[in-house]
Amino acid sequence: MPHYAGLTALDQRARDIFRSVVETYLETGEPVGSRTVSRGGVHLSPASIRNTMQDLTLAGLLAAPHTSAGRIPTHAGLRLFVDGLLEIGDVGQEERREIDARLAANPSKYGGRGFDEALNEASALLSGLAGGAGIVASPVRDAGVKHVEFVALGSGQALAVLVADDGTVENRLMPLAAGVTPSILQEASNFLNARLKGRLLSEARQEMGAELAAARTELDAAAARLVEDGLAAWSGGADRERSLIVRGRANLLNEAGAAEDLERVRVLFDDLEQKEQLIGLLDGVNAAQGVRIFIGAETRLFSLSGSAVVAAPYMTGRQKVLGAIGVIGPARLNYARIIPLVDYTARVLGRILDGQDT
Repeated sequence: MPHYAGLTALDQRARDIFRSVVETYLETGEPVGSRTVSRGGVHLSPASIRNTMQDLTLAGLLAAPHTSAGRIPTHAGLRLFVDGLLEIGDVGQEERREIDARLAANPSKYGGRGFDEALNEASALLSGLAGGAGIVASPVRDAGVKHVEFVALGSGQALAVLVADDGTVENRLMPLAAGVTPSILQEASNFLNARLKGRLLSEARQEMGAELAAARTELDAAAARLVEDGLAAWSGGADRERSLIVRGRANLLNEAGAAEDLERVRVLFDDLEQKEQLIGLLDGVNAAQGVRIFIGAETRLFSLSGSAVVAAPYMTGRQKVLGAIGVIGPARLNYARIIPLVDYTARVLGRILDGQDT
């Protein structure tokens, strides 16, 4: 079994050759040979480079995918490179402008479904800029209810507004039956405010069914329907509370070339259907300060597909973590470019959902 070597175990020659192999592989996706390394700025003979590459292979940092072929980094090698040798760039001005324009410049465009629309936009945006698939896990809604209200919008629609104790606001568009008057909207609002204020929505939802059934004789039928629809729109069960948004699956197919690449993408598509496991992975990001990276077999979920995830928490201005956003793709992601993109997008998304942008 190969012995994993830490960065301190590598001399300067080994570091230079290792860096050259990994950087070339991340750029091309192809195994890297000794002659390629020698032409890439490592001023040693191909024979000397081959010997060092063999040592790095025995150390578990490189692997030979085919007989007499070049080398590619193992997942352990990629982790060593990312942690110790990667030079991370900054988000370019053009990319910053695009992120700000699509997320921050006009938050009112999200309308009544601002929360969901902002998450969808961020996921699609990150997928387009970074390649791979963009993923976003919605927050756990654990704050108490401060105030609820129904607002008529016209055209047969109402806005169900929920304000939480932590200051977050969740708006949902819902259909409004014909003949519903402002007094009926107020009746439904008063009913919910009297019973939800100060309670966790997830807890109250379990008990509201019986309370609503008992109160039907007091409530107008239209008001009772509004109460039911509002509770469903805000909470919507466990799947609604923790949605997982994935955008840009087609990018993964564009990156696939050989048959084995397509098979890895097929396995990754299966992984993307494991909603609970993916949300659990992103929940692990919530405790982090900044970007976290998961590579291949480091997580059981991606042990077969050999995929990687770059993710960061998005949070309020008071540093309360709301959820996590990231990019998933093959292990040879362009980490130097994607890490700052994920970090910046997460910060902008946090400001939008916190209502700080105007």
